[in-house]
Amino acid sequence: MRRESITRPAVARPDEIRGRNLTSLLTLVHHEGPLSRAELTGRLGLGRSTIGALVGELDAQGLVRVSVPSGGSQTGRPSHVVGPHPDGPCVLAVDLTVDNTSIATVGIGGSIRRRWTSPGAADPLTPGLVAARIGAILESLGRQHPAVRPVGIGLSVPGTVDRHTGRIGVAPNLGWHDVDLRALLPPDVPVSVGNDADLAVLAEHIRGNGRHCDDLVFLIGRSGVGAGIIAGGLSLLGTAGRAGEIGHNVIDPAGPPCHCGQRGCLETFVGQDALLAAAGLPASGSGGDVAIVFNRARNGERRSLAAVQQAAASLGEAVAVLANLLDPQRVLVGGIFDRLLADQRSRIEHSLQARSLDTSVELQGPGLGADSALIGAAEIAFEHLLNDPLAVRGIAHR
Repeated sequence: MRRESITRPAVARPDEIRGRNLTSLLTLVHHEGPLSRAELTGRLGLGRSTIGALVGELDAQGLVRVSVPSGGSQTGRPSHVVGPHPDGPCVLAVDLTVDNTSIATVGIGGSIRRRWTSPGAADPLTPGLVAARIGAILESLGRQHPAVRPVGIGLSVPGTVDRHTGRIGVAPNLGWHDVDLRALLPPDVPVSVGNDADLAVLAEHIRGNGRHCDDLVFLIGRSGVGAGIIAGGLSLLGTAGRAGEIGHNVIDPAGPPCHCGQRGCLETFVGQDALLAAAGLPASGSGGDVAIVFNRARNGERRSLAAVQQAAASLGEAVAVLANLLDPQRVLVGGIFDRLLADQRSRIEHSLQARSLDTSVELQGPGLGADSALIGAAEIAFEHLLNDPLAVRGIAHR
């Protein structure tokens, strides 16, 4: 009689199970903030003794801090609270734009500890210059706090990023093509790279106005225009990291020329340079120049007001396209679009309703303000630690 071979499922080793549980617990505290042991037990579905052992191990590694709540009217023994360690490991988050480079050390739980901002210069921002700035900050941190070394570096760039290799395909507003920025940075620190809109929507989904919303779009307007997408609770990046490149969709073939080589891209109607040009100010200006346009519009200056109103109408059209294609529950608008929403919400919504199949989409600004992409960069930098919490064994922090 012929016997069929039986493939037995692999049995997870105890250390693998423990590692997964450590990851789950630390990730939960990182995303949610301080939680009682009772809450951790309920959320993770593990026994009290198991939670106690896991917390003790993470506490010993300096990743979480356990505190005992004081006061209150509850009787009995209070449940200990487990939160991110305020002096625990940090990552270095970098948000690159044409106007400036924002760099920050960010701790577990998403808290920004220290920030550096380098304004734009007359010379183009090159990969080598970015790497030099990051290297200088790492060196400065090493001199001032020898025991501190970021456990990861996260980079937000206004361009396409290959999700498999981390290479930047094209960042048109920076003039970058096929750049491996990771190769220019210290090899002893894990480096992760992502598109600014993708990272902004990730951060808002975890910590901002996209919490508890699994179908979410973040439309960001800086020098360029892009969209980050969460669909069914998962990031939608596309095969080559180009999902959400709405800024270079042609909405008027007879429109203004775009630096990508086409004419009439959405970016030429609602981007930062387009707004400045429509208001009669030099293109390729700074965020401060854009603020001048909004201030003049509020004061009734005719050309600036017309520019802001036209940008608002075009923004409503862009949101309608995203709503029709993706059917999100909520669309967040950031960068200069956040200011447009504050000043011209009715015009944006009118344009949206005129072109959308479903007008129930929620339209909001970002909960993290201008830091959405920066915090998103920190999130991908923390992935290495969250996936292996014991990787920091023996590293001192402060």
